[in-house]
Amino acid sequence: MPTRVLIFTASIGAGHDRPARVLAGALRERDTTVEVVDGLELTGPVARTIIGGGSKVDSTAGNLAFNAGYVLGTRIAPLRRAGAEALDRLTRRGFEAFLRDHPADVVVSTYPLWSQLLGRLRSDGTLATPLVSAITDLAALHHWAHPGIDLHLITHPESAAEVRTIAGPGARIEAVHGLTDLGFTDPPPRNVARSELELPARGSLVVVSGGGWGVGDLPAATDTALHYGADTVVVLVGHNERARERMQAAYAEDSRVQVWGFTDRMVTLLSAADVLIHSTAGLTVLEALMCDCRVISYGWERGHIRANNRAYEQLGMVSVARTRPQLAHALIHALAAPPLGPQVPQLPAAADLVLGLTQREQVTAG
Repeated sequence: MPTRVLIFTASIGAGHDRPARVLAGALRERDTTVEVVDGLELTGPVARTIIGGGSKVDSTAGNLAFNAGYVLGTRIAPLRRAGAEALDRLTRRGFEAFLRDHPADVVVSTYPLWSQLLGRLRSDGTLATPLVSAITDLAALHHWAHPGIDLHLITHPESAAEVRTIAGPGARIEAVHGLTDLGFTDPPPRNVARSELELPARGSLVVVSGGGWGVGDLPAATDTALHYGADTVVVLVGHNERARERMQAAYAEDSRVQVWGFTDRMVTLLSAADVLIHSTAGLTVLEALMCDCRVISYGWERGHIRANNRAYEQLGMVSVARTRPQLAHALIHALAAPPLGPQVPQLPAAADLVLGLTQREQVTAG
């Protein structure tokens, strides 16, 4: 009988669904039966509103609510514990019922709140199946890691120390490829990528990204790019139709600007680009570095993005601009700097480690 894997995600932006989809594809190539589950569908309407509502941040009120919720839920220990208890009350029953009805050999979470919930279920014996947390942020990992989790997969090797402080000294932590498109491990040359996308072969190309939510100060990032050396700007607004309409209207007369919605051609686009100006940290930053594209974090320093920005600065990975003058300075420097070369470390495949965890469990049981 094929190994069966359950992957829990949350359809909030693209940062959780995409790793789930990529990992599922790799597991299926290894003759594994995989079911990808949107955990929000297992919760009641209250939980869906509270958790899923965090993605409706394209407003001043939404921005403030997202930031306040993150600060209160992570930095203040009593509130963090109260939040965990509230999450259990709202979601535990639905997850337990689903797990009973869908037995699996391994359970994977690509969303931090599910990692916390499932970690508690694993710790108290409710979940007998090995559990994996697939972590796609660099920092601010309190909800991603848990002592009950059997395997923490990280996309940044630099994240290991923080995971260990949360999950304990015995936590198993592995840096991997395979939570993002494996095309990023072998990106095309810049000229080839531009040709495939029918983008100008000459001149500098800057990608301005608001992530899957299409948030951040996209107009300021675009204007700054145009003013300080970009010959072409591609603006990514994700699934945010309001942002798409605003940006298309604002730059309808400027042939240097293209406004794109959600795209599955990120390997090619980031390989074509000289610089990425990105608002929401996360996996896109790593993907750009793997494509020899310099990165500036700018435009939406909220919640966990703020913590990730601090880590970027401490590690010297990414330029962080908090004002338009800082953005201009960072962009001038990035466009003038020599190529980095693709930043692709040699790492194991996430799918292999997930399957290896099943084999390890069988050996232990034997």
